[in-house]
Amino acid sequence: MTADPRAAADRRTFIPLDPSLAPPGTRAFRDAGGIPADRWHADQNGETLVPTHCCFCGVQCGMYLRVDHGGKVFGVEPRNHDINRMRLCPKGINAYQQVNHPDRLTAPLMRRSRDEEFREVSWEEALDFTVSEIKRIQQTYGNDAFGLLGGASLFSEKTYLVGKFARVALKSRHVDYNGRLCMVSAAGANKLAFGIDRAGNPFSDILLTDCLLIAGSNVGECFPVMTQYVWGARDRGATLIVVDPRETAIARTADIHVALRPGTDSAFFTSVLHVVIEEGLTDENFLADHATGWEELKAKAAEYPPSRAAAICGVPAEQIVQVARAFARAPKAMAWHARGIEHHSQGVENCLSVINLCTATGHIGRPGAGYGTITGQGNGQGGREHGQKSDLLPGGRSIMNEEHRRQICEIWGIEESELPPAGTSMMEMVWQMQRREIRGLIGICNNPFVSLPNYRVVKEGYDATEFHAQFDFFLSETAANAHVVFPVTTWAEDEGVMANAEARVVKHNKAQDPPPGVRTDTWVICELARRLGAGDKFHFPDSRSVFDELRIASAGTVNDYYGITYERLEETGGIAWPCPATDHPGTPRLFEDGKTYHPDGRIHLQVVEWHPPMDPYDDEHPMSLTTGRTVAHFLSGNQTRRLGALVEQTPRPWAEIHPSHGFRNGEPVRVVTRRGSEVFPALVTEAIRPDTVFVPYHWPVPTAANALTIDALDPRSKIPEYKVCACRIEHAERIDEVPAPPVAPGHVAYPETQVSRTDPLPPTAPQGRGTSERS
Repeated sequence: MTADPRAAADRRTFIPLDPSLAPPGTRAFRDAGGIPADRWHADQNGETLVPTHCCFCGVQCGMYLRVDHGGKVFGVEPRNHDINRMRLCPKGINAYQQVNHPDRLTAPLMRRSRDEEFREVSWEEALDFTVSEIKRIQQTYGNDAFGLLGGASLFSEKTYLVGKFARVALKSRHVDYNGRLCMVSAAGANKLAFGIDRAGNPFSDILLTDCLLIAGSNVGECFPVMTQYVWGARDRGATLIVVDPRETAIARTADIHVALRPGTDSAFFTSVLHVVIEEGLTDENFLADHATGWEELKAKAAEYPPSRAAAICGVPAEQIVQVARAFARAPKAMAWHARGIEHHSQGVENCLSVINLCTATGHIGRPGAGYGTITGQGNGQGGREHGQKSDLLPGGRSIMNEEHRRQICEIWGIEESELPPAGTSMMEMVWQMQRREIRGLIGICNNPFVSLPNYRVVKEGYDATEFHAQFDFFLSETAANAHVVFPVTTWAEDEGVMANAEARVVKHNKAQDPPPGVRTDTWVICELARRLGAGDKFHFPDSRSVFDELRIASAGTVNDYYGITYERLEETGGIAWPCPATDHPGTPRLFEDGKTYHPDGRIHLQVVEWHPPMDPYDDEHPMSLTTGRTVAHFLSGNQTRRLGALVEQTPRPWAEIHPSHGFRNGEPVRVVTRRGSEVFPALVTEAIRPDTVFVPYHWPVPTAANALTIDALDPRSKIPEYKVCACRIEHAERIDEVPAPPVAPGHVAYPETQVSRTDPLPPTAPQGRGTSERS
């Protein structure tokens, strides 16, 4: 063994672990870079471990990427970061495989018409064509005829650039992002109630609670590593309540599982509040000192006795009483929720009804007592904080607020008259594309052909555009419909920050150089800005330079990142915002002083009125279709549908239905909505309500759940109503075939990852109790 001459330089990027987390006797072996004691390494190995975080969900597990002597990522190891404590889920274990995957795009693709085939071109030709089309469309139809759609899996530095590029270089009001499909109902509710948009408590508080309520979150599959916190609470004796139409893996371990009818969440939670009030279980002192709107809310809750809510929700009235007593009587109780209650035309009301319950019982702002929202994408929290959302500027500022506009214009060096007004939401932009109000579009880190509802409308909207460019490292279904595709880096080929579901900002480190011909999103955005005449506002050679401006742009706001630096993140492993100064420890738990971020410092309780879902039931469509994730895949599946172990684990979607419908496991079942029909293999299980069908949404047409869902929106958050639409099921002859992912010209779908797509049967037991054997 010999001393490693690179060790001193390498240590700059390694995050020292908290020694209290290391096993006894291993403190000399605790460098987060995985360097052995005294920085020696084995000559015959020649590998480096680069500390970073998973690219997928909002848990943001710590991991090491294994890098060989040639500088290529070839494996992964879990890291003893205090978020995940050495645990990774199936997606995290396989994430590294996308970095050097044979499907990677390595040259720009271009065509001047969708009737042509793609051809590989130089960066110069692709950029020139894109800029000429932007100028042509805007000079002909106006600046707002060109739009930009970003993504919540981008580093925060890049989300900042997306918003700035749209408003300063494109000078268009039309910018939004795919977090519109994820967290905006929770964001809207949080801002209304608390004046701040983030979870109130860190994950670690779950370990301290006496009662844990999880609503609309399939934690075991969507956020698997978060399960350790749930189990830790259970080990302490905490009561677990799960509210979900399906008996998910986490629901099977619950003391109380409320299998309510999809689309009835706010009626349920308001009825729970009714019982809390009637039985004298409210915390009147807390309400008097810290809340407004209590009398109005009490009056509304009186209209939702358990008998009424039981009829609406399809659950026993006694269960509503049971939940109320368990939650309100607990010394410390917490509520966490996710997409299951947010993906609704009443998503904001659903979230508010949970906040109302936590507030009325005084379970806010204490260790083990509080409220949290679980972000779905890796940067679902950070992705909406710094300006790519249509109504927000960096730091969570409102684009409609004159003072906020003035502040940002001063930082950006533009006149306030140059800053466009608020734009529209992602789905509304598609409708505008249909109407040819938006004629050109750039998409970054999104795949609407799979992820947006009502595929027919989405396809019509994109087809109506005169020009469309997409950034991606794989050719997604949406990119395959574009005129230009820019090949960009994966998360392992650049550095930057993300904010996880706790609002803890963590640092991702670069593990390898990108393949020849690939550029960072930052470089492409800045180069487009330069060619559009705004280069002086986009002089950012790297992520660090963008982050320096982001810190300044967020200073003094609710979403204050000013005190967060790359160096501090490397030293600490993560800092929760707001963090206003470099000697500030961050804010892992909100409201400890009893004050919110409203000017009066109080929680603003909101009256909630339940209304039926937007897609009405009738004799032709008597059942509810609901959608969600499965453990092996992520969002539109553009990444995970190419990774062999994940495809083998879950090669295709299925229709989860109750045994009462008479299907056998694996038989073709046609799911019919007012948007169309598709045929899936039946997964027959007692783990779902008889009136409900579940289909996971990670696949494209003709097996796309989102070809069936409705494009109705919450009027406040503009989130689509993915979680409930009217449907029926029928026997069919043949199951619809799963298509292979798109690939660049001259390539074929990587066969090792695609062989199992032809498997006609649904997954086995992990998906639900009572599932038949595949044999």
